[in-house]
Amino acid sequence: MWLERFYPGEYMNSTYEIDFDALYREGYRGIIFDIDNTLVPHGAPADERACRLFVHLQELGYRCMLLSNNKEPRVKMFHDAVGIPYIHRAGKPNGANYKKAMQQMGTTTKDTLFVGDQVFTDVYGANRVGIRTILVKPIHPKEKIQIVLKRYLEKIVLFFYCRKKRKK
Repeated sequence: MWLERFYPGEYMNSTYEIDFDALYREGYRGIIFDIDNTLVPHGAPADERACRLFVHLQELGYRCMLLSNNKEPRVKMFHDAVGIPYIHRAGKPNGANYKKAMQQMGTTTKDTLFVGDQVFTDVYGANRVGIRTILVKPIHPKEKIQIVLKRYLEKIVLFFYCRKKRKK
């Protein structure tokens, strides 16, 4: 089915529920993160929870990268708090900056994860490159109108994704 190109590898309630320790034991060494509604509400600064997450990931040995379609001031504000390298105006779902992020981290598609909250940008782009994806539910319902409209279409994709998962 053509919709499968939008299916995540996993679908979780929150970034903060992902067992990154277990994923590291599986051999993953790089994680590319979206920011807004994946790590913090849209436009919010890095909070204590996000800062603790990145400290823990670095202690485990992960290399991390922020990949955002936002302009640099927004992404840099988050970067300044967590100290994680970033690529702004990433043009997701175009795969070029997913590849650039892996190159900068020194990882490959086999040992890199992508964590994001949107099907048509985050997941689709990572899938196109061959990176394992973890889709998380948006942290907060307040979003720009163009994202709100995409959420209606995402519900259709996620309906079929969840139905397929139940059949397995």
